[in-house]
Amino acid sequence: MDRQLQIQILLDHYQKPRHRGELEGADVAMPGGNPGCGDVVTVYLKGAEDHEHIEDVTYEGEGCTISMAASSMLLEQVVDNKLTMDEVLELDYNEMIDQLGRQIVASRPKCATLGLGTLKAAIRRYQQDKVLADAGVTRPGQKPAADEGLVFGEGAAEAAKKE
Repeated sequence: MDRQLQIQILLDHYQKPRHRGELEGADVAMPGGNPGCGDVVTVYLKGAEDHEHIEDVTYEGEGCTISMAASSMLLEQVVDNKLTMDEVLELDYNEMIDQLGRQIVASRPKCATLGLGTLKAAIRRYQQDKVLADAGVTRPGQKPAADEGLVFGEGAAEAAKKE
């Protein structure tokens, strides 16, 4: 795909985002942030009855063109291809950067992968909550986890806006 087409696709997703908005009845609302840029994304995930597939997924956020467009593109890919949770967890950050256009996002890799990192964190939370629920345990409050300079979970938005 040529550079100009990649830019057009990014701009289209930024201007007309797909799967954007709060998801009512979500099993998980996972905030994520990029302290280096101030981008903030919350991924809303609803698991299917089999606990392997994704029934629905949306995002909300504010940030640069790359982080918002990449989140839209990612969720479009996940929904259109009906990816399972395990398939999403296997998605590679470098492949995401290549799909967006490495030359275009080379100076902003954390912006380009914020949506993917946040979605993976949401899936891990969903899977952990399922294991806990099966064991009859409820989850107490949890501190944010760091992953490649990005922050996820409670306090992610505040952490992203601090720097």
